[in-house]
Amino acid sequence: MNFDCARSCLNAFLVAGICLSGGCASGYSLESVEGGRVAVTEVFDAEPDAEAVAVLRPYKRVVDSIMSPVIGHSAMTLTASRPESPLSNLLADIIRQNAVKVTGRTADVGVMNMGGIRNSLPEGEITVGMIYEITPFENALCVLTLDGAALKELFSQMAAVGGEGLSGARLVITSAGELADAKVGGRPIDINKVYTVATIDYLAEGNDKLVAFRKARSKIFPSEPLLLRKVFLDYVSECERKGKFVVSEVEGRIRVSEE
Repeated sequence: MNFDCARSCLNAFLVAGICLSGGCASGYSLESVEGGRVAVTEVFDAEPDAEAVAVLRPYKRVVDSIMSPVIGHSAMTLTASRPESPLSNLLADIIRQNAVKVTGRTADVGVMNMGGIRNSLPEGEITVGMIYEITPFENALCVLTLDGAALKELFSQMAAVGGEGLSGARLVITSAGELADAKVGGRPIDINKVYTVATIDYLAEGNDKLVAFRKARSKIFPSEPLLLRKVFLDYVSECERKGKFVVSEVEGRIRVSEE
């Protein structure tokens, strides 16, 4: 798809939108539809279509005004990877801490999936747009209660995929993807105890192979959706207000056994 084609598509959508809203009586009708797959690479940046750029310019100004403000600073580049990483640790911590807005207290465990983290946080200035790139989905926080057996099953499922973002617990997993040991708050899991686990609504439904969440005894959502992106933005802004840099480290929360 080149810029001429893109411009034609945009014009078609604008015409359709105007007509659907009663703004005109169009004599156009759809004759055919063609589909295909086009790799979007830097080749499209070589010679930008002037007319397409002009069409997008006013929208770009609005988007830039929202996304470009600097809201904080990072002391280091934070990346996301398995079994454990600085950025996944940070997001899991933020999720667990913000459980207080749902239940009145910090959750025992926080879980964030690697698939929901879509970019790294670079060292230096942090803009609103960077937070959107890292957390682009409309994921909202929720708090679940799981008994010890279900929590251990959840940790086994995390081990099977090589690790996920984790807060409040420490796991030892094998290179074969098995759970060798698990502790919450420094203590072995009590099968008879009920634990609170803060996560995002997408995972709470048992998605991304974390099906143990479906065994939750309860799911608590805030009266108003509390988006992960919002609490992440708030966290960075609060660090900046206090004159602190955003930092996070690998701490051995998920360790791969050498045995």
